[in-house]
Amino acid sequence: MEADWEFEVGGDAPVIDAAWAGFVDLQREPERVWDLPESLQLPGLADALIKLNAPASPVRTFKCDVWPQLDAGDFDLDEMDAPPSCSRHAMGCYIDLMPSASQQWNLPEMAADACKHLCGVLRSIPMRCCRTDLVIRHVFVNTDPADQQLMRLGVTAYLTSCGESSAEAMRTLQAALGAFADALAAT
Repeated sequence: MEADWEFEVGGDAPVIDAAWAGFVDLQREPERVWDLPESLQLPGLADALIKLNAPASPVRTFKCDVWPQLDAGDFDLDEMDAPPSCSRHAMGCYIDLMPSASQQWNLPEMAADACKHLCGVLRSIPMRCCRTDLVIRHVFVNTDPADQQLMRLGVTAYLTSCGESSAEAMRTLQAALGAFADALAAT
């Protein structure tokens, strides 16, 4: 599987909002994964979210979304190790992650090292027509009733896939999500 990472923490860079109104705490209520419309669009996402929020997981999730059809300019076949026949059908998703309390990244270098390691594990998985991009971002966490914000680092994981049909692209993305969740759980 192709994989890469980057920092996106300066200026107007997007942030992960861990206190957003639609948050469902899958660590406490994993059965609510099926309340998420994204899980209905992409059942493999539900399985990944359950693994990523398991008690022994090094992360927890905060938000996700699914793009059932990507435009041709939204992906690169070469970056997914895909043949030209897979150029018409592609889909993607993202998952916002933050390290679990016991795994906090106190320094940006810790986040970079974790992403480098995970990318190395993902690249060793023999899977074509997909990729994972990890983007290190600031996370804002509402820490008390006075609405003070605490800033930490987290990762938005973007997973994309392609295939000769939309069904094939979906199967590949679901397999990539499973491999991603397993690789992250093993770190």
